Amino acid sequence: MKLICIGRNYTKHIEELQNERPTEPVVFIKPDTAILLKKQPFFIPDFSNDVHHEVEVLVKINRVGKHIDKKFAHKYYDQIGLGIDFTARDVQQKLKEKGLPWEKAKSFDGAAVIGNWMDKSEISDINNLNFSLQKNEITVQKGNTSHMLYKIDEIIEYVSKYFTLKIGDIIFTGTPAGVGKVVADDALKGYIEDKEMFSIKVK
Repeated sequence: MKLICIGRNYTKHIEELQNERPTEPVVFIKPDTAILLKKQPFFIPDFSNDVHHEVEVLVKINRVGKHIDKKFAHKYYDQIGLGIDFTARDVQQKLKEKGLPWEKAKSFDGAAVIGNWMDKSEISDINNLNFSLQKNEITVQKGNTSHMLYKIDEIIEYVSKYFTLKIGDIIFTGTPAGVGKVVADDALKGYIEDKEMFSIKVK
């Protein structure tokens, strides 16, 4: 399975990092080794002094697809989740300055938190879904999927032009504003609406 990640999908997050607004989805991949194992803490890697949390709504693919039309995209997933795309911001900035790929900053071991899953049928409107991240019991990121530049079905249509989607693949759909540094002993909790989807410690 693969983790397909969408960058720069919320306007306010683009502005806070002073990035250029994309004219099409920004896509990068994380390997399965990036997944943080269940019930394990996140260990800050020794090659970074500035790891940021980026909370994101996740979609789990449930059938094989290629060149999926947007009007059929909803048939390719039935579970929604929440996770974190951990980013070594200092490493990423150096790579961006040189025009190099981001993988060392985004795809290191443990850089992908995947929380619990909920059935899509539990959600009244997938394009109007509130989600948030608490750090040490203070809400630091709040988002709503209505603010996505590219909605979930559009993302599936776009990425399936380039990659065959397989059962179990997970799409990270982008992060809202409020990203920030994590330090040892931080406690992170993610919520969709009022439902806790994950809880992790930082070491």
